[in-house]
Amino acid sequence: MNEMNNKFAPIAVELEKDKKYKWCTCSHSSVQPFCDGSHKAENATPPLIFEVEEDKRAHLCTCKLTKNPPYCDGTHKL
Repeated sequence: MNEMNNKFAPIAVELEKDKKYKWCTCSHSSVQPFCDGSHKAENATPPLIFEVEEDKRAHLCTCKLTKNPPYCDGTHKL
């Protein structure tokens, strides 16, 4: 696996039903894959706010190129 693939590997997280999450869309957050507000200082894109309908484990994208945000679709491997 090349350096880009390792750097942008998805992060497995446990998501809770009906809880609001803020997925980082700009890559500036220090708490990937979630937003820490860094986009404001960087004048970058705001987070994607989402909820899940049931408790589940998911792999969230960190390369920000997924076609299925916030979930990893394997784009980082290309």
